[in-house]
Amino acid sequence: MDLGLTGEEVAFRDEVREFLDAELTPDLRRAQRLNPSFFSEPEVNRRWNRALHDRGWVAPAYPVEDGGTGWSPTESYIFATELAKAGAPLLQGQGLRMVGPVLLKYGTEEQKQRLLPGILTGDEYWCQGFSEPGAGSDLASLKTRAVREGDEYVINGSKIWTSHAHFADKIFCLVRTADTPRRQDGISFVVFDMDLPGITIQPIITMDGQHEVNQVFFDNVRIPANNRIGPENKGWEVAKYLLEFERGSVHGPFLRATLNTALKVAQSKQDGNGNALDNSYVLNRLSQISSDLDAYQMMELGMVATLQAGRNPGVAASIAKLRGSEIRQALSETVTDILGPEALRFHTPRPLSALDIEDPVEQAKAIATPKYLTERVHTIFGGASEVQLTIIGRSVLSEAS
Repeated sequence: MDLGLTGEEVAFRDEVREFLDAELTPDLRRAQRLNPSFFSEPEVNRRWNRALHDRGWVAPAYPVEDGGTGWSPTESYIFATELAKAGAPLLQGQGLRMVGPVLLKYGTEEQKQRLLPGILTGDEYWCQGFSEPGAGSDLASLKTRAVREGDEYVINGSKIWTSHAHFADKIFCLVRTADTPRRQDGISFVVFDMDLPGITIQPIITMDGQHEVNQVFFDNVRIPANNRIGPENKGWEVAKYLLEFERGSVHGPFLRATLNTALKVAQSKQDGNGNALDNSYVLNRLSQISSDLDAYQMMELGMVATLQAGRNPGVAASIAKLRGSEIRQALSETVTDILGPEALRFHTPRPLSALDIEDPVEQAKAIATPKYLTERVHTIFGGASEVQLTIIGRSVLSEAS
């Protein structure tokens, strides 16, 4: 694996930097610095999504004919690195990184023409309807049911932990369309509008003070049958394909930017003996995280090289999900440890970008506690760490046999 950049790649990096200097406005950077969540605020998301779309850079992984860039995996990684260094908002992934790739692989031409434009522009905001009360990590036990009536499905049931459902225009959803001996065989993948009669959204305020997730109820919700993506009762295959994209996303550059912020916070924390980096505990913690992150980014680069060679990274996506989640949590824990009682600021008005704080280090301090609480979820959503360990273990045992 060659870690050096070619002349063409250096020129590409410089082009990206010029674009970011011109289009990534101070208020967008500020909104990202004061964002404790994995998701950008919807209006921030729409603005940044539109800027990237207008430049033709919003969906690097898509085929060129479907709105993609035609970049190599290396160029895509360079792009992600420059976004992180510049402090760009993280785009909401349910549309671009989840249902979009599903449509490209399993959707009909009519479905792609109808749904992809709104995903690419960001004008249509999506949410995900997978987990249910009693069906989280054991997703195949889901009970939300879709009954076929002529050219429609009638949906009844409930989904939970549905991020940004209260902002969403559309939802992609797993529903049970048949009772089968093997539970995975009776599931279908459907998409529909969130303003249909019979949909009720109940907010869930999490311990970080955010209204980010919801429970969504479906009471005789009627959707066109042509809103099913892929064959009936084959939605489990579609969902597994989607989760490969969710777990295999590039996060190393953004974690590196978070580590750099943590170092600045440590340097700013003064006592009679110097700053926090003079404390051996803090220095050891940050050094360990830096080493872990070096190894993580090497693994990500290995995945890039695998993709460049036209191969599937396979179980490496689960390893990346597992280790990336753990590094996220280690970073937020260390920052709160460094700040001590100073971390115990809990600003209730949201969004936090409305706070009258301009200094980047003070901004990091202001979101330390909600960010620490928010990061707890990363070892759960997108496949809990225990699930990833099972996938990794099965892969290792399969290779050994």
